Amino acid sequence: DLGAPPPTIVAQNPQNGHAHLIYGLDVPVRTAPDAKSAPLRYAAAVDCALRAVLGADEDYAGLICKNPLHPHWRVTEWEPRLYELGDLDSWLDLSPYADRRKRLPAYGLGRNCNLFEYLRTWAYRAIRQGWPEYGRWLEACLSRAEGYNISEFSGTKAGKLPASEVKATAKSVARYTHKYFSQEGFSQWQARNGRKGGIASGKARRQGSEAESQPWAVLGVSRRTYYNRKRLGKL
Repeated sequence: DLGAPPPTIVAQNPQNGHAHLIYGLDVPVRTAPDAKSAPLRYAAAVDCALRAVLGADEDYAGLICKNPLHPHWRVTEWEPRLYELGDLDSWLDLSPYADRRKRLPAYGLGRNCNLFEYLRTWAYRAIRQGWPEYGRWLEACLSRAEGYNISEFSGTKAGKLPASEVKATAKSVARYTHKYFSQEGFSQWQARNGRKGGIASGKARRQGSEAESQPWAVLGVSRRTYYNRKRLGKL
């Protein structure tokens, strides 16, 4: 009735009608923070869009599920084949989640994506404050991740992420930044950007002075003719 994709399995409470809808994926999506971020965000967007179209419970944290093998539940099998994410996408409107600069709703996989984004954005800057050894840096990342988990998710309906997922995210970000960010590398990056900035500003100054004086107007020719003559050495 809602135009949603048919679930693989529905496990329903026969007494009150409450149910869990299960969508089986042919290719699983790795949710650990060391996985590629694009597939995880795609899966999170599908997850959030499914919740929106079905009016599913935002309080559901995804930690437990009605066991469809238990005889107490009324179990219905709808779709015999497993889905690709693209199959589910074709039923849904993912446009509210297309802008990667915006955070996903704090629901389901969206919390995992958001925690990773919060933490990595902080870590890229924070590691430059003293370039700590790995043990101290891991502690700092874990402390910051736990803080984000409380401040960003404890007030949401889905609640905080499990401690194991927070710890895994912190470890992933700490390991990556400590391996690929260094004082020497940052100094080289600053030097490269400084040289680029100097070249660009010098060029802009040279062009700006000529643009302000407009010598082509004094000569009574067009700007294009002026620069053509200048290029050919006729000025």
